Amino acid sequence: MKKKKYDRLKKECFEYLREVFAPEERIFVFGEGNLNARIMLVGEAPGEEETVQQRPFVGKAGKILNMFIETLGVGRDEMYVTNIVKFRTVKKNENTGRLSNRPPRRQEVSLCMPFLLREIQLVLPRVVVSLGNTALQALSSNVRAAIGKEHAKTANMTLPGGETVCLFPLYHPASVIYNRSLAGVYEDDLKKLGRLMRERFDRGTP
Repeated sequence: MKKKKYDRLKKECFEYLREVFAPEERIFVFGEGNLNARIMLVGEAPGEEETVQQRPFVGKAGKILNMFIETLGVGRDEMYVTNIVKFRTVKKNENTGRLSNRPPRRQEVSLCMPFLLREIQLVLPRVVVSLGNTALQALSSNVRAAIGKEHAKTANMTLPGGETVCLFPLYHPASVIYNRSLAGVYEDDLKKLGRLMRERFDRGTP
């Protein structure tokens, strides 16, 4: 039942985005994973490798993410992973012509947010982990929220259908690639997340 709803949602999302960007052709990347997951990870947008493979979190950030989730004792097959924006957001180097990732703009977030909320409602995890500033701001509905201040601070997130899930902000795993000093902070936050998961999963806390 959930699989059929998931397939319909993915198809609807891609058809809508193709219409928005027509005649430009873009590659879209939808979320994937366990549709009954108790934990969902939400990043900002797919990168270059994710766009090539058309899967979320398979690039460098995905490798670091996989290393970290192993410390939680939860396999990726027990999670659902997705991004706020379903397409790569890029900027062009005027000197070299090379494309690199950039944070999604507000209008790009607004374009995809309704589909993300429906993803969350479909899976209905107990904990939603936002990765980075963009995901935190979108899921907390606070454009001024800063991951540097809010990381590892839990909050309740109310979905359009009235359901409530726990929001747990983390630094984006790509941050550790560019700023190795964050590795210790990230590991400490993961330990807090591990305690939260044990509390909510083992005791059945909603």
